[in-house]
Amino acid sequence: MQIQLIYLFIYKFANLLIYKFANFLLYLQVNFEMMVQSLLESFQHANVLVIGDVMIDAYLNGKVNRISPEAPVPILNVKDRDYRLGGAANVASNIKKLGANPILCSVIGKDDKGKLFLDSLKKQQLDTIGIIQSTERKTTIKYRIIGNRMQMLRIDDEDEFLLTKNENDLFIENIKQIFNTHTIHAIVFEDYDKGVLNKDNIHQIIQLANEKGIPTTTDPKRRNFHFYDGVTLFKPNLKELCDALHLNQEEVLIEDIHSAAKKFAELHQIRYIMVTLSEKGISIYDAKEDFFFHQPAFLREVSDVSGAGDTVISVATLCISHGLKAQDIAKISNIAGGIVCQYVGVVPIDPILLAKEMEVLYSRNTNSAS
Repeated sequence: MQIQLIYLFIYKFANLLIYKFANFLLYLQVNFEMMVQSLLESFQHANVLVIGDVMIDAYLNGKVNRISPEAPVPILNVKDRDYRLGGAANVASNIKKLGANPILCSVIGKDDKGKLFLDSLKKQQLDTIGIIQSTERKTTIKYRIIGNRMQMLRIDDEDEFLLTKNENDLFIENIKQIFNTHTIHAIVFEDYDKGVLNKDNIHQIIQLANEKGIPTTTDPKRRNFHFYDGVTLFKPNLKELCDALHLNQEEVLIEDIHSAAKKFAELHQIRYIMVTLSEKGISIYDAKEDFFFHQPAFLREVSDVSGAGDTVISVATLCISHGLKAQDIAKISNIAGGIVCQYVGVVPIDPILLAKEMEVLYSRNTNSAS
């Protein structure tokens, strides 16, 4: 009789524990969902200046069934054409998708492609007040030739020279007017080495932002790599960092990235250095806290890495504008970059997918810690 009572007690106690644990997990899940939802909702109140090189990403899709008799090359029978916003405009698209208000600032050509670009902005309900049109340069367009679902060729039709003095003066003046008429919460420099950004205008904009306490982020390229002194977050990829600091990319370890990031941050007075490492994830260094964190990438099927860097800098900028810590900036940005890699071509982040994966990540981390 006593043994039966003991078994009954154990059974009821075990059921109580299971019930309590299930409720605890439900409580965590609800809390994570509320936290993620609150973060994404907070993005909706941000005005973000997106400054840099814009372009049109064009896709010519079709079938290849034969080789040309004129030369040993395939013949593409074009079935459809798709024009998407690229470069800094893709950053603006990502920021818009996440609920914030991007204000895109760039210089394009006064040409047919420029009209197509402006029409595309209006179609996506993106503001055009920051766009300067010039007769002295062409609007960049990148054609991707895709046959039988495989990219065969890319054709770049662009200018890469720096803005003329007149263009640069108009560009800076327009940005200053936007500062005077809008409350700006963050600024992104999206640099593709096409000539819109230069040492002079980068310095002026960072100085203006720092005076007003506005965080600035950048996705740099080679020509202006060392001109972002005082920026809040600097996001190179591993190759760009290694090239700039004369490191051997094949031999670089995570520890080397830490020391390189720390050195670069001290040299250029930068708060955060965030290095994207492709399939190895993201590393971030916070100079103020002297804190380094590495977030490995999540296993997923990669279809196309085009535009992933744009998504990462977009999400990182919004995270910084809302005061998130370094490791959270890296985690959320890493998830976002991975999501867009699952799609072909340049596409903005889906906030619903981002929210779902954030919930999974944070609940997994909490369960591991407990």
